[in-house]
Amino acid sequence: MLGRSALLAATNSGSSGPPGFGAKYADPSTLPGGNCNSIAFSPAGNAIAVAHSNSPFITAYPWSAAGFGAKYTDPGTLPTIAGRGVAFSPAGNVIAMAHFGSPFINVYPWSTAGFGTKYTNPATLPAGIGLAVAFSPAGDALAVAHGTSPFVTVYPWSTAGFGAKYTNPGTLPTGQCERVAFSPAGDALAVAHGTSPFVTVYPWSTAGFGTKYTNPATLPAGIGYAIAFAPAGDALAVAHGTSPFISVYPWSAGGFGLKYADPATLPAPLASGVAFSPAGNALAVAHGNSPFVTVYPWSTAGFGTKYTNPATLPAGIGQSVAFSPAGDAIAVGHVSTPLISVYPWNS
Repeated sequence: MLGRSALLAATNSGSSGPPGFGAKYADPSTLPGGNCNSIAFSPAGNAIAVAHSNSPFITAYPWSAAGFGAKYTDPGTLPTIAGRGVAFSPAGNVIAMAHFGSPFINVYPWSTAGFGTKYTNPATLPAGIGLAVAFSPAGDALAVAHGTSPFVTVYPWSTAGFGAKYTNPGTLPTGQCERVAFSPAGDALAVAHGTSPFVTVYPWSTAGFGTKYTNPATLPAGIGYAIAFAPAGDALAVAHGTSPFISVYPWSAGGFGLKYADPATLPAPLASGVAFSPAGNALAVAHGNSPFVTVYPWSTAGFGTKYTNPATLPAGIGQSVAFSPAGDAIAVGHVSTPLISVYPWNS
């Protein structure tokens, strides 16, 4: 007889059935500690990691079509204080984590055995609390969003660990940087931050930051809490603190295009997480009021009609959202037990 997880996998794999959310996967047997602030699938789709507010501050699980496996052993050297951002390297052999206490970023080797011994800290630490982290698509740079000027710090990255910090951008972001993202081609670096214009984008190359792109004609409304490029690199989405809570712009080598029309059904305040599906045909937003996660069809025409809410909602404020690499699952990090909710997904 099939158990619950196996039955869900057999009936709701995400590759068949009606579009949208499937029946929620069973919760992990060991929950994350405290508010789940960031969530990421490994590039192979065989692990899921969360950064959270209470010790051990980072938690990782094996992941498969059957759902969560038994929690990996915690890293030997824990992050200091609250975990806020987490990301796997493109090769899947490294996991990076931004947190609130010095050194503000911890990086570990990663394998199917779990966490390796923490890499040596960078020679120049990020300035202030670590809020988010992102690897470049080539895996040769690591960016950190943080709470104190210069607000974004980028390092060369290799199997030896951190290189010498890149020179700061000529025009700094304005205010605390909440999230950071490289474009799929690796030729742009975008940050969402706390003060107008709320989103800042720079050309990026192995030489570092280029001259800041011109701000969009229509700015995001309120604090930028999250940011994501479409997989094709032709759109840039910003989740923010004031209605309409999500703003999406065409993106090209020339910078921002004219903002897309808002969705017919807005996310519920306030939006703090955003992700495109791997195929680029869906856009998910994590937000502060019920239903806590909202997903729309996405195309070059913009937003489609909102998908039906999941039958079992995330429990409490949605902080982050991520699609699996195969696009057959969607994960939501939130502030109430069980702190992480994962659903089969079918676009």
